[in-house]
Amino acid sequence: MECFFIWIYKKKSMEYKSPLGTLYITADNGFITGIKYVNNSPVVSPHDEVLNLCKAELDAYFAGTLRAFTVPIRAVGTPFRMRVWEELRKIPYGETISYKTLANRINHPSAVRAVGGANHHNPINIIIPCHRVIGRDGSLTGYAGGLDAKRCLLDLESRSRAA
Repeated sequence: MECFFIWIYKKKSMEYKSPLGTLYITADNGFITGIKYVNNSPVVSPHDEVLNLCKAELDAYFAGTLRAFTVPIRAVGTPFRMRVWEELRKIPYGETISYKTLANRINHPSAVRAVGGANHHNPINIIIPCHRVIGRDGSLTGYAGGLDAKRCLLDLESRSRAA
């Protein structure tokens, strides 16, 4: 089964074919926030080591050969969200836990809904594996990429772990 992921951001971007070459234009809330020259890809610059590392690690992850990311990340959020995201990174590859278990692990057993909210605001999907959190009854619940994407990620990890 092939997985297709569509990430939706508040920021918008487009490629513009100018007489000088392709430009990558970004906008946020009605304002232009960037215009950059691009060679082949508006996402990964050959001069950006961290983006290249991230791409390589994501390629390996989706190929089923990478279980732990090493690319440096910096998530920004409230102290509560930061604690949730830190705990998410401790969930072993190929395993799932419930929102209730996650709330217990951060010593806020009554904050199940807030834990769900923190997952919803996870700024670095996949690397901070909020897809590994499921309903107490084992059901798949909310995911920024949609439940099909969540299912694909969990299936990928399950298959790779079994291999």
